[in-house]
Amino acid sequence: MNKFKLTMCQFALPAGNRKLMHEMTIPLFMVVLWLGIAKGMVINMNTKNRCYIVGAGEFHENELPQQSDYVIAADGGYSVLAKLNIVPDMLIGDFDSLKKVPNHPNIITCPVEKDDTDMMLAVRQGLDLGYKTFIINGGLGGRLDHTLANIQILKYLAEKTARGTLIGNNERITVINNDEITIDSNIAKGHTLSIFSMGDTAEGVTLKGLKYSLENKTLTNDYPIGCSNEFIGQPATISVRNGTLIIITQQKGSKAYARN
Repeated sequence: MNKFKLTMCQFALPAGNRKLMHEMTIPLFMVVLWLGIAKGMVINMNTKNRCYIVGAGEFHENELPQQSDYVIAADGGYSVLAKLNIVPDMLIGDFDSLKKVPNHPNIITCPVEKDDTDMMLAVRQGLDLGYKTFIINGGLGGRLDHTLANIQILKYLAEKTARGTLIGNNERITVINNDEITIDSNIAKGHTLSIFSMGDTAEGVTLKGLKYSLENKTLTNDYPIGCSNEFIGQPATISVRNGTLIIITQQKGSKAYARN
């Protein structure tokens, strides 16, 4: 019989089934049945709206998980949630930053040496559960390599027809791929907006509802023409016909904004 390990991680079932299986190799058909994955299709049996992932980076406390969110703690994100008395629905990671594996009924423990970051593992789990909207808090600040990795994760989500948003203390980052997004004027108030091509080119870029508009233009990844646009008190729409855009909104007056 074929055996299967989720991204080479140890897998623990929720409390009711832990007596059957705990940190062991799982037969493939049992994983298929338990996750609801058949013939490449993900069956979303969750009633919650968004997948809210918490990492160990810069955490924005003004945008906490909602009751309707499915909350995943990625490694050190567990400590962040514990300080706020928030119990996540799932834990995942190698837990090297915590120095021990937390006691939780729904946990996936991974080796330290692996291909995926803990955040990527959390995103994969969210996709497997059928989520299309991801909020990632604690994925900015700190290590630059992890920040860049998390922006790449946003691109990965966009290519899976999902959408992720990285939240920091003073900025929000999202990525769209051959798509369109509208930013509400309430979110935009007091912020600037910057867009960058994530590939060699982004074709058919259009900006509406901003101080500096564009109509069907091509952006390249070697010239930052999309930096520091301004909202004008109305919803702003950003679209790209062929390519991938990084979209950053940043609060005016923040220390990070002033440094630039």
